Amino acid sequence: MSRSPLSERLFERAATLIPGGVNSPVRAWKAVGGRPVFIQRARGCTLWDVDGREYLDYVGSWGPMILGHAHPKVLTAIQQALRDGTSFGAPTPREVELAALLTDAIPSVEMVRLVSSGTEAAMTAIRLARGYTKRTKLIKFDGCYHGHADSLLVRAGSGAATFGVPDSLGVPEALASQTLVASFNDLRSVERYLQADGPHIAAVIVEPVVGNMGVILPAPGFLEGLRELTRQAGALLIFDEVITGFRLEYGGVQGRYGISPDLTVLGKIVGGGLPLAAFGGARAIMEQLAPLGPVYQAGTLSGNPLAVAAGLETLAALKESGTYERLDALGAQLEAGLRDALGRAGVPGCINRAGSMWTIFFGASAVRDAADARRCDPERYARWFVGMLERGIYLPPSQFEAAFISLAHAEADIETTVSAAREVLAGLV
Repeated sequence: MSRSPLSERLFERAATLIPGGVNSPVRAWKAVGGRPVFIQRARGCTLWDVDGREYLDYVGSWGPMILGHAHPKVLTAIQQALRDGTSFGAPTPREVELAALLTDAIPSVEMVRLVSSGTEAAMTAIRLARGYTKRTKLIKFDGCYHGHADSLLVRAGSGAATFGVPDSLGVPEALASQTLVASFNDLRSVERYLQADGPHIAAVIVEPVVGNMGVILPAPGFLEGLRELTRQAGALLIFDEVITGFRLEYGGVQGRYGISPDLTVLGKIVGGGLPLAAFGGARAIMEQLAPLGPVYQAGTLSGNPLAVAAGLETLAALKESGTYERLDALGAQLEAGLRDALGRAGVPGCINRAGSMWTIFFGASAVRDAADARRCDPERYARWFVGMLERGIYLPPSQFEAAFISLAHAEADIETTVSAAREVLAGLV
């Protein structure tokens, strides 16, 4: 891997001050080897590291930069809000405007609460589900990530009677045991839990299109089946649309599939790249939140005026005609090019794509769940990552993360990426 001298020095210093030298584990590049480059600035779909090297970006700050980096209208909105102050710890007019926009865009969301991170939003949505149903247990899916709250950091179980065990030190087994882990795209695994423990299960939480073990799409009927099973069991259905909300179409995936979850978790795009997330749902459920109800949640920076301004401007841009058609066309162009490059090189692998989200999996002809993803070839992915980086293409530094296309990408950028991919894949046989 080509070296970035200033990045090397910065990482060495960071490692003495910050655990692992990074503030989020995937940034350490442990899955792909080497040391991370430190980014100095970005504009459109381009990143520049601290040594001035240029990269075509497919990480997009892990999804929120759907308009591209440093979008002029978003920057102007932030600057205008900044002149009035950065935080007040009090209600502001724009947060009401954003709440109205979100409830208009997502029919299942009648009321919404703004928070500061996807982890906080998912954690509180689960607490709210437990408070509303007066039940304690939760079903999640192997490989789906909903933030690092204690009850969600569990390994996969197998069978209807298997409970979660902690996936991180510091998580009490008694707490993790309240989380049951099912298999994505396997309705029977959910049904077994509901049959065995239905009266105690408060909610099922799912990424309707998965982005946290690479991109994995729901099988036909899977989401519809979850809606029916939870309704029959008296449990809530929570859609974690932190990644997919406003990414695949205006509103969320639930509109595409015609499903109304009880609660929806949002993040990333709704904050326009600043720290903001949200959760919302039916009025009767949301009114259980303090100060109306007994389920507590609070946050000093919730509804931060700078983040709200960025989110409003981003969502306004996404509502323009043709936005999602363009993103899907760019995604289709990239998918076709990568499939052709894999075939020409004779490298075993597949491309999973949903609109402008995509993942290349090595060593598998199809990936439908976490078990399939784990059978893929992370060593070959690491070589792919290094080869693409050397050619100026910045990809997720892990086989198990989604990559993202933005509106700032052009057809020529996709062709540049495919051309680089052909060169790299030819060396991965």
